[in-house]
Amino acid sequence: MRLAHFKHSCLLAELHDTRILFDPGAFSHGFEGLTGLDAIFITHQHPDHVDTARLPALIDANPGAALYADPQTAAQLGDPWTPVHAGNVFEVGNVQVTGGGGRHAVIHPDLPVIDNTVYLLGTPEQPAQLVHPGDSLWVPSVPVDVLAIPAVAPWMKVSEAVDYLRAVRPRLAVPIHQEVASENGRGIYYSRLSEMAHDGTDFRVLPEEDGVEVA
Repeated sequence: MRLAHFKHSCLLAELHDTRILFDPGAFSHGFEGLTGLDAIFITHQHPDHVDTARLPALIDANPGAALYADPQTAAQLGDPWTPVHAGNVFEVGNVQVTGGGGRHAVIHPDLPVIDNTVYLLGTPEQPAQLVHPGDSLWVPSVPVDVLAIPAVAPWMKVSEAVDYLRAVRPRLAVPIHQEVASENGRGIYYSRLSEMAHDGTDFRVLPEEDGVEVA
């Protein structure tokens, strides 16, 4: 598997000869020139996960890409976006995709909770070779190889991020959702996640916009 991080929650995953881009949002950069995508996945409707101003050009540059999103975002974006519900299982290229979770983490009790689809990529034998949770702390019921873990968020304490990492117990965890913190401040969160993960979990910060082999 090869991953490229385009800031915040935008990841390009290349596995089993299939290229899938997650969450090209307003805080992300560098995804604009991507071509040859097999699919684009949106976890939820917040602008830091889907930049509707730059999305049309990305779609035009990738006419063969299948388009998937959580149900509410798919309804907002319209055809040809396909909604993905928790429990849905389908294929994109040579990758099996499983939908999980379903709801965004609670930001505040006074704010409505929106849809958030967690995506598990893999094979029938290993369905969670990569998990992108969006803004959710949903724990898959299957072993996870690589977890894209939200490191910093308005809806999350660092203790919750640590507990989530420990509950999932991936082989590798790569931080996402960090653009809401300063570069100096991110080190605090990275240190806690790295120090407090289970012994079997490797925590690795991905370089920005450069593809890295992770498996």
